[in-house]
Amino acid sequence: MERWTQRTELLTGKTGLEQLQKSSVLIVGLGGVGGMAAEMICRAGVGSMTIIDRDTVSLTNINRQIVALCSTIDKQKSEVMAMRLKDINLNLQLTVISDWLDEKNTENILDEGKFDFVVDAIDTLSPKVFLIKTCIEKEIRIVSSMGSGAKMDPAQIRIADISTTNYCPLAKAVRQRLSKMGIKKGVPVVYSTESADKNSVISAEGEKYKKSTTGTISYMPALFGLHLASYVIRELIKND
Repeated sequence: MERWTQRTELLTGKTGLEQLQKSSVLIVGLGGVGGMAAEMICRAGVGSMTIIDRDTVSLTNINRQIVALCSTIDKQKSEVMAMRLKDINLNLQLTVISDWLDEKNTENILDEGKFDFVVDAIDTLSPKVFLIKTCIEKEIRIVSSMGSGAKMDPAQIRIADISTTNYCPLAKAVRQRLSKMGIKKGVPVVYSTESADKNSVISAEGEKYKKSTTGTISYMPALFGLHLASYVIRELIKND
């Protein structure tokens, strides 16, 4: 197993790989975006990870989520992802939290984890903004995913500061809430400059946690996750 990182070391150098191996990363949300980010961060050789998600795999996840297979329907996403990550790196120090992240537990989790980086792949606005705000207050580096739904053009995906985002309704909502808290910049995000296809959004009547259902294509959430992973990995290596 000690040679599985050989190709990574050829690119990052020994010092860069060692930096990854001693780093700890938190991934919040294990859907189409977060699941891919978690796997790629693991495959890069990060030594310690914490993954958080309370949701279970559903049939409608199969079109875009790495944890979603016919054999994993109704299973906890966190448990499915944990099995994948440990099967990639037997020595991974992995903490699994099968819960929602909210204002009640965010600070404790961040304080106990001593994370070098946080990956925000949360879909819901309030816990997303609270996580970003808390990380900034605690001086923990974070990168956040904006909306990948209702979009199809991979060439328009960007990594930028939240203050420069456009054409993304989620980014606008996050900007507005953070601004009211006195945070106007300093949050790196992955977003797309493509205008969302409004015809791909329908009402989600009867759903408990969301007001609408947005059309998605297989590769866009995954690409958002890959961009998140690339940012984390490159930033961690900078510290060598």
